[in-house]
Amino acid sequence: MPFPLLLAAIAGLAHAVSIAPPWGGQPQGWLQLLALGLLAWLLGRCTTARQGGLLGWTFALAWLSGTFWWLFVAMHTYGGLAAPLAVLAILLLAGVLALYYAGVSACFVAVAPVNQAWSAILFASLWMLAEMARGIWFTGFGWGGSGYAHVDGLAGAASYVGVYGVGALAGFTAYVLMAWLTRPLGAGSWRLAALLVPVALVPVFGGGGFSTAAPTLSVALLQGNIPQDEKFQPGSGVADALRWYGDQLQVNQASLVVAPETAIPVLISQLPPGYWDAVARSFTQGRQAALIGIPLGTPAQGYTNAVLGLKPAPAKSAASATRGVESANGEAVYRYDKHHLVPFGEFIPPLFRWFTEMMNIPLGDFNRGDVGQASFEWQGQRLAPNVCYEDLFGEELGQRFIDPDQAPTVFVNVSNIGWFGNTVAIDQHLQISRMRALEFERPMIRATNTGATVIIDHTGRVTHSLPRHTRGVLTGEVQGRHGITPYAWWVSRLGLWPLWILGAAVVLLAFVARRRALSTSPLPVPGQLHPTSVKGGNHDAP
Repeated sequence: MPFPLLLAAIAGLAHAVSIAPPWGGQPQGWLQLLALGLLAWLLGRCTTARQGGLLGWTFALAWLSGTFWWLFVAMHTYGGLAAPLAVLAILLLAGVLALYYAGVSACFVAVAPVNQAWSAILFASLWMLAEMARGIWFTGFGWGGSGYAHVDGLAGAASYVGVYGVGALAGFTAYVLMAWLTRPLGAGSWRLAALLVPVALVPVFGGGGFSTAAPTLSVALLQGNIPQDEKFQPGSGVADALRWYGDQLQVNQASLVVAPETAIPVLISQLPPGYWDAVARSFTQGRQAALIGIPLGTPAQGYTNAVLGLKPAPAKSAASATRGVESANGEAVYRYDKHHLVPFGEFIPPLFRWFTEMMNIPLGDFNRGDVGQASFEWQGQRLAPNVCYEDLFGEELGQRFIDPDQAPTVFVNVSNIGWFGNTVAIDQHLQISRMRALEFERPMIRATNTGATVIIDHTGRVTHSLPRHTRGVLTGEVQGRHGITPYAWWVSRLGLWPLWILGAAVVLLAFVARRRALSTSPLPVPGQLHPTSVKGGNHDAP
């Protein structure tokens, strides 16, 4: 079946592009629906589960490798890994993750009912299960998930069901659209199209209204644009970073100044004499606050990828604030340690030290912080930091919403996407942050090394942005929010278990229904998108 496999690969690449195309970077939800619909059509023509699994794997291999191909830049350009090995590593990662989609595709072909509506529900449920497995199991890597193509459309449902629910809604829509387009016109085709009416209403009536306005806060977001190949070099990048960030932290007048991930690229003990005292004194004895990305730790205790928070504390001197950093118990010093670490870049998976030793990645083995760490309180706001791709894991950010009275009012993301060059990784990460804003109805401010440094409001809209790959400061105001969305309420208490149970229940019901149908009157193997192939069937029934 070479031609169907080629179509599956093309559809997979289109799916990758839909998240953040190279032109403009804006998500293309229509393209995602078209790509996923083409996969559904191909699966509907399969005669065996094995064929379905191969098609699903091919689609996902093309999609995933086409989504995070920029890992090549980190591994080869900056990590020094030989180009063939870097390409092989990306294909192996994509190929392993594609097995989830191979499994659900094979399952769909094996158990899908003839009824189109139920087939669409099954397809959506299986797709959601695969997305969650990829995003959670074995530390999880859900980058480029289907739902992120819909931050400007179907994500109106995000405040109810989160990104995985949005992905399921996209799967249902894609299946029904393709089923409608590939069946003969008639009363049944219009009944099938009617299934999309609730979906069409999501952008109009979905989301919003669960949060209320908190006070505004003036912010200055720093973007140093330190070249990644110099960032950790003492004679160039380190000196440049210390000079520029040190100056900006002390001269900006905003209520909150935010410096990105590892803006200070060395440990406090390695800083020039008096450097940290001067920075700390600007805030502990001033009227402003700061959140600063910096590595912390010692060789004996290990290291963390951390964010330090400084704010006025009249009873403390800058020197005592410095001691508070080391013990993490000073009143003037807030500390957040990154919890969700990047495999190979920030921690070494078991049995893979040989692989990481082939690359030149500094500080490549961090300790983990806890899930649901406290927020940084400042001027009536509860600021919740997350570092780099931690905002990919909404179910983990949701742990901070268990107590509504202590829930964050603003998310603060500090990142360094400089590892991936001038690629669509920046746009893809931006869509991830926008989705988190929609799920929790919280603004997200982002301070990054090379972009995207932006202010996102609680509706997922970018209100302020800084040109990428430039050095500058983004100033603006962010309005925090109070209140809890339905998604924040259930995911903080139950995790993703409701979606797991719902998806598994749909698959089980489909399996039972299929067995009963086969026991009464043998049916041809799938072809769900071609109901005219079902002998004696009701061709107009959806």
